[in-house]
Amino acid sequence: MKILVAGGVGFVGTNLIKRLLKDGHEVSSVDNYSTGFKENHQDGCTYYEHDLSSKHTLGIYVDHETYPSWRDNEFDLIFNVAALARIQPSLSDPVKAISNNFNSALHVLEWARENNTPVTFSGSSTLHHGLWGSPYAWSKYAGEQLCELYNKVYDLPTAICRFYNVYGDHQLEEGAYATVIGIFEKQYREGKSLTVTGDGEQRRDFTHIDDIVDGLVRCGLNLLTDTKVSNGQAYELGRGLNFSINEIAKMFDGAEVEYITARKGEYPFTLADYTKAKEELGWTPSLNIKDYIKGVIS
Repeated sequence: MKILVAGGVGFVGTNLIKRLLKDGHEVSSVDNYSTGFKENHQDGCTYYEHDLSSKHTLGIYVDHETYPSWRDNEFDLIFNVAALARIQPSLSDPVKAISNNFNSALHVLEWARENNTPVTFSGSSTLHHGLWGSPYAWSKYAGEQLCELYNKVYDLPTAICRFYNVYGDHQLEEGAYATVIGIFEKQYREGKSLTVTGDGEQRRDFTHIDDIVDGLVRCGLNLLTDTKVSNGQAYELGRGLNFSINEIAKMFDGAEVEYITARKGEYPFTLADYTKAKEELGWTPSLNIKDYIKGVIS
C-alpha cells in the first residue's frame, strides 16, 4: 500500500513511518523540517521537503523550483500529523501557529479531495478544555472541522485521532516544542534539577508513542475497508490514567526539583476516555509511563 505521511520527520511522524515500513507499506513523507530533523530519516521511505502551509502545495505556482513533486504520486492513504504542536509557542506567535496548522490541514485535504485519498488527521486533547485557551487549541479544532467539512460536503473519507501527552523515542528534549518527559530525561542525564512549572499538581494522561502509532494505523487502515467504521469519526488516544507532574518527577529517582513560574495556557488536567477506540478499532493502550521512566533511569 502506498502511504503519505505529512509531517514525517517529526516525533509522531518518524515513529509512524517506522511502523508502516515494518508492516510492508510503501511510504513517503512530506515535511518542512521546522521541528523535525533529517537524522530521523528511515531507510526505505521517500522524503520530500516542502511547506504544506504554502499555497505551492496546491500547485498554484508551478515551475521547477516551487512545484511540490510529491503531488505527482498516487497514494492509497494519507496520515496528516503535521503541526506546530505546543501551546506556549502559539501564544507568543499566533499567526505562525494558526497559519501553519490551519493551512497545512486545508491544503492536505484539498489535495486529497482532488485525488479521492482518505485522510487520517491528528487532533488534540486540547479540544476538551475550550477553544479559546490558545491559538494552538483553536487551530487543531479548526483542522478537525475542516476534516468534517470535506467528509460531509465532498464525501472524502476522513478520521481524527486525538493525542494525549505523547512520550517516547524521537521526542524533543529541548526548545519550545519539547515534551515534559523529554525535558526531564535530558535534565536527569545531565544531573540537573527537573524544572516543574507552577505547583506541579497539574495532571496529565501520558501516552506512549507506540500506542499512539498503533491507534493511528488501526484508524487509518480502517478507512480502506468495506465497513469504513472510522469514516467521519474522532477517537481519543490516551492511557485513561493521569499523573501529576510532581508524581512524574518523583519517578526520576533521586532527582532534585526546581519550581518555576506557571505557564499561561496550562490546563489543570488531561484524561482520555478511549472506550470508542476500543469498541470500534480494537485499540487498547499497553504501555505505561512508570515502566518507561524505570528504563530511562536504570
